[in-house]
Amino acid sequence: MPAEISAPLTHRRVLSLVTPIILMGLTTPLLGFVDTAVIGQLGDASLIGAVAVGALIFTFLFWAFGFLRMGTTGLTAQALGANDPVEIRAALGRALLIAGIAGGLLLLLQIPLQYVAFQLVQGSQTVEQEATTYFGIRMWSAPFTLANYAVLGWLVGMQQTRLALVLQIFLNGSNAALDALFVMHFDFGVTGIAIGTVIAEIATAFFGVGIALFLLRKYAGKWNWPTIVVWDKVSATIAVNRDIMIRTLVLLLAFSFFTMEGARAGDLTLAANAILMQFVSFSAFFLDGFAFGAEALVGAAIGAPHRDRFMEAVCLTSLWAVALSVVLTVAFLGLGGYWIDFLTTSTEVRETARLYLPWAAALPLISVACFQLDGIFIGATHAREMRNAAFVSTAGFFLFWWLLLPLGNHGLWAALALFNVLRAFALGRYFPRLMSTLQKT
Repeated sequence: MPAEISAPLTHRRVLSLVTPIILMGLTTPLLGFVDTAVIGQLGDASLIGAVAVGALIFTFLFWAFGFLRMGTTGLTAQALGANDPVEIRAALGRALLIAGIAGGLLLLLQIPLQYVAFQLVQGSQTVEQEATTYFGIRMWSAPFTLANYAVLGWLVGMQQTRLALVLQIFLNGSNAALDALFVMHFDFGVTGIAIGTVIAEIATAFFGVGIALFLLRKYAGKWNWPTIVVWDKVSATIAVNRDIMIRTLVLLLAFSFFTMEGARAGDLTLAANAILMQFVSFSAFFLDGFAFGAEALVGAAIGAPHRDRFMEAVCLTSLWAVALSVVLTVAFLGLGGYWIDFLTTSTEVRETARLYLPWAAALPLISVACFQLDGIFIGATHAREMRNAAFVSTAGFFLFWWLLLPLGNHGLWAALALFNVLRAFALGRYFPRLMSTLQKT
């Protein structure tokens, strides 16, 4: 039994695993922030807009491939729990192979993708021209960005979250330095921002693979191409990633509709909802940390298999997640008004946001169960159940919204809250079946 399983699972160990993940999540927005801050020094609004539009397009484009991170974490954690060095290597190899193929396809399809993207995200002629330049350069980072997702998922599955944080810091730091060099020193403008980001992604991919190879030195065996491409394992990996991708896109429908429906209610409501969604995003960074921890610990317990360790992982990560959600809800209720005032100077928007603040403040406590269950089922690689639960909960969201239409924006927020409750119930009903697959150890 590997040390990661035999060592006692304590509160301290859970926190040491989760804290780097939370810090990593908090650094994620820095990539777009740095790009905007550097180009903003040139004082040209159209350049700022071009970078913002380009970054937005790639955020959504690459976000669709987030399954590479999630699927790799669960599969790697199970291989670690089973003390299977061959499969530990193969899990990384398959993830990098999928990243390379998917990244290559994005490069081949960049012209139609660019056309669709700019039909959806409209801007002035100057902004669109500069954003097109950004898009054409940034697209070359696709295979390396997806490889970074794969390596990140593998590191989390290996319970090496501190190294995952180091990788994220390296990405953000090199991106900031290169942006400053190409824009402030060489005056490359938007082109410099795109080139800097591409080089940073490439360097991080090589750095990440180097870290992985170093970690693998303590595991017996060598790279084995036939093992990596064996069809049973490849098809299982594709199935897990496919179902996670479908689940993610289905959930995106609900969140996208929430934004669009707020827009239909008028600019004031749209602005207030946008500010309050910052509360939701902020809390997600923290709750995701414990969900990621659950992925790694649950996956290792299932790989062992070790039913008692599985329950310890579920209980300890969930206990801390619930405690943190209570703290976030209380903090948002008590200090949310100050945050709203910091984010906007508009008196009308401030008043409107305060009106709906209780909904945003309650969401961490309401949503903690669905976050944790996502982590548990990702670790178990039970992606089909996640996909099915996403269909049920998203259908429920639209039903709740329709029933609560008379309540206006309050009804929209209530539908979002009930959506997260239903996500937990829809996935939780599969939990006994998951438990039954584990032997008592």
